[in-house]
Amino acid sequence: MTWTELVMAAAPMQGEQPAVSDVRTDEVLSYTAFSRRVTRAAAGLRAQGLRYGDQVIVNVPLGATLPVAVHAVAWAGGVAVLASTGSARMMITQEHYDPVAVKADQVFSFRPTPGARPFTDLLGSGTVEFGPLAGPALTLDGLRVFDNTDLATDLRRLATRLVVGKDDVVISAVSEPFRGLRVIDLAMTAGAHVVVAHEPSLIGCRVLAQERRATLVVAPYDLARRLLGDPTLRVVDERAVVSSLGL
Repeated sequence: MTWTELVMAAAPMQGEQPAVSDVRTDEVLSYTAFSRRVTRAAAGLRAQGLRYGDQVIVNVPLGATLPVAVHAVAWAGGVAVLASTGSARMMITQEHYDPVAVKADQVFSFRPTPGARPFTDLLGSGTVEFGPLAGPALTLDGLRVFDNTDLATDLRRLATRLVVGKDDVVISAVSEPFRGLRVIDLAMTAGAHVVVAHEPSLIGCRVLAQERRATLVVAPYDLARRLLGDPTLRVVDERAVVSSLGL
């Protein structure tokens, strides 16, 4: 399986079960919705002229829309660039972009944005049934590019080290987008539910864990260290989800 296939693999079994919940926006993304949006948006990107290897700037915060945007680009054969500025064939943003700092032929936005087309415009061109088997998929800086094989292989290894089950509720308390994306990838591969918290305090994280009946928290070192001691909650330092990629 490719990177995106691994993340989508649980969709047929999990169906309308929540995959990602965003505490800030209250948006809940189900497994079915994730798979449908990724495959349809990938078709839309291709219909708009995206070619294999083309870069797409993705300026979307951690939450329910980030994995959709990134995996749609990868499934279409493009390279997702996690940045807010630069030059690329296209851009996907949440709600804002600077036309002076961004040079892109087309810009799509999840929310109404002057000069950008709605992301939903990408969802009416059929679906892409099979994504690329290999090739470039994502970059953080435009220099080091991770390909589908790198990301899929690392995700399998990560799942072996940090065992997550389909009944787990995972709180993602990380703030860096790529680390947060890897937490979502890992949890969705297992069919688990990710709750994205945005820079929570120690008390906030504990309250959220209790409210959501969380079983696992991935957090920055200082917060993770302070959360240790609860026998019902596994705690993982966020660095563990990217260390094997050399980050």
